[in-house]
Amino acid sequence: MARIDYSDPAKASPRTREILDKNRNANIFRMMAHSPSYFEQYCRLGGAIRHKGELDPVVRELAITRTGILCEAPYEIVAHKRIGKNVGVTDEQNAALEDWQSATCFNEVQRAALAFTDEIVKLKKPTDATFKTIAAKLTPAALIELQLSVGFYIMTSKFLETFEIDLQPVTEVVS
Repeated sequence: MARIDYSDPAKASPRTREILDKNRNANIFRMMAHSPSYFEQYCRLGGAIRHKGELDPVVRELAITRTGILCEAPYEIVAHKRIGKNVGVTDEQNAALEDWQSATCFNEVQRAALAFTDEIVKLKKPTDATFKTIAAKLTPAALIELQLSVGFYIMTSKFLETFEIDLQPVTEVVS
């Protein structure tokens, strides 16, 4: 049960309702819509992360889902395992994300991105060795996009957990 009531879409501005409708009135967005200006900008950045970069979508979704796992945010994990599957993450990869280090289903770039993700979430910053490994495998733009994706989903995971956003059937909120 969420810690505060979700916003009422019927009482929202036309612009906020439009964004909520585009996002299937998912609980996370109904909560965030209490602050319409932040909500709109959050969705703009989230849309850029998911649809406008050059970072391989499989790498992005592996990193986002791993971030949700490390931040212990079930809503995020469920949603991004489904999104990942839609962009090419295999069932084997999704199942292996808890203990990816011992799995054989990830390629070198994916493994480097997962190590980078782990260190961003767990440490103050990635170690030089981890940074150099991923930087050698991605363009500067893709590297920036990976870091911003992980950072954005740390924030999202913490938002979900702070407000105890209720899980929804993933088919209701993710196509």
